Formats: sequence, structure tokens, C-alpha cells
Amino acid sequence: MEGAVRLENWGVIRAQGADAASFLQGQLTADVASLLSNSVPPRATLAGYCTPKGRLQASFIIWSPGPEELLLACSADLLPATLKRLSMFVLRAKCKLSDASADWPLWGLAGDAAASWLGDRQPATAWTVHAAAEAQVVRLPDGAGQVRCLLAQRADAPTPPLAPLPEPAWRWLEAASGVARISTPTIDQFVPQMVNFELVGGVNFKKGCYPGQEVVARSQYRGTLKRRAMLLALPANAPIMAPGQEVFHDADPGQPAGMVALAGQSPQGDQLGLVEVKLALANGPGSFHLGSVDGPALSPRALPYPLPADQG
Repeated sequence: MEGAVRLENWGVIRAQGADAASFLQGQLTADVASLLSNSVPPRATLAGYCTPKGRLQASFIIWSPGPEELLLACSADLLPATLKRLSMFVLRAKCKLSDASADWPLWGLAGDAAASWLGDRQPATAWTVHAAAEAQVVRLPDGAGQVRCLLAQRADAPTPPLAPLPEPAWRWLEAASGVARISTPTIDQFVPQMVNFELVGGVNFKKGCYPGQEVVARSQYRGTLKRRAMLLALPANAPIMAPGQEVFHDADPGQPAGMVALAGQSPQGDQLGLVEVKLALANGPGSFHLGSVDGPALSPRALPYPLPADQG
């Protein structure tokens, strides 16, 4: 799977001003302030925006295109409400928040052909950035061994000269990377660790307070985490798997055992989902099923990173 796809279901929030980083530092789970540290190469980060109860209401990929400016890429369906909510808390901070989706259309690039086209513009490692006036390239974690990059380029820039990549295939690679993205069906469903956010750099436990911080920290340090995300697959002829769908398990058929966080379909038709599940069931006999205990059986696949030894 390789090529380019216009990410119509993504959007971009712009934060500008002398207090942009410090404002977001107090709102999000990641160390946003470190993105302005003049590191070489520049860095990006995954970040979550939580309710006071520690539940994710949005997730972002964040980087800085220039001084006193940050771009936050997120699911487009969440952008208006998230922008409105964040704006409520700006108060006297020197930070202006706006919808920059029209200024910075987003593309997903994958595979060797994309790497060749990017050339020197391709960052060498995940969560690093090539920043230029006309385009920003964020290297994302690989998916199933394929290079993945997020390209933000000016609205009048030409379409990347790459083979079209079907949007479901991009989501397949996105799921394979093990990095969750919150969308409308999964708002308020997960504490960050339930979808492995802290394992992929989306939570910093030393940065100070933000909404939900006490709940997130308690889940980390008091051993209260009973759920994690794992990769589960379906064959080509199965019903379509989508975010927000419940999964069930043979060992406890009377109640849901988890929820699909992110899912996609390869050009060959097979499906892959990043699915939040009860750890006790994941480590026992039996299988997970989509929709009901009588639904299609989901086959486990290996995550690209290890779960903590006492949990997965």
C-alpha cells in the first residue's frame, strides 16, 4: 500500500501568539512547550484533549511551522466543537485559535514511492518534521513496515504526483501503526492509556496540570488500568469494522468487551482495527467478535510496540 490520499476527514487548528505553547501546555496531555525548543530536526507530538474525568474528547498531531505558531491536526468532525471549547479558556493569554483547514490541506503519504518523491524533505524518524514555507512534512510512525508522512501544503499547491491511495487503506495503515485518532463515535470513551497513548508519546507525566490530569496519572501509577488497545483483524468478506462499534468475547457474552477506536480496509479487502479491550479477556482463552458474540471472529495481530509486561 503506497501513494497519496487527500485527508478530507482531517482538519487543522492554528494557535498563534506569544502564549500559544504555554496555553496548550495547560490544556493537552503532551509536552507542547518542547516543540518550540529549536531542536534539530523540529519535532512533532501526539497529544490528547481530555474532559475533567480524564476521557479523550479529541486527539491531535501537533508541530510548529514557525515562531509563535502551532498547527494541530485532528479529525475534522471534532474540529468545530474542539476549537470552540479551547477558545473558551484562552481568556487573557496571547493566543489566537482559528480553523486553518483551508490554508493547510492535509495529505497522507505512504510507501517507497512517497519517500522517493519527498527526497530530502522526508524526516528521518517518526515524530520529526521538515518545515518550509510552502509545505510541512511530519513523519508518522510506520504502519505495517510502510513509511507514513502527513503532508500539509498550501491550498494552491499541486497534487502530489503519486498513485492514489484509497482512504480506507490509509486508515488500515493508521491502525497498523498502533496510534489512535479520536473521532465523533469515540468521544469520551477512553482514558488515554486505554488506547496506548502514553506508549506512543501522547502523554507526558512530568509536564504539569491539564484537564483530567489527576485521573490519567492515577490510572498510570495506581494499577487501575484494566483496558488496552490491541490490533484485531477481519477477512475480506466480513462486515465493515468502524470506530465506536462494540466488540464481545466468548468468555463474557452478556456485555461488551471493548470498542473499536480506529479501523481501515486494505485494497485486498481485509480489515484491521485498533480496538480497546478488557485485558483480562485479551489474555485468556476464547476470541473477540464484532458487534455481538455471534458476530464475526476477530483475529489478533501484533502491535508494533510492546505492552507493559504486567498488562498485555
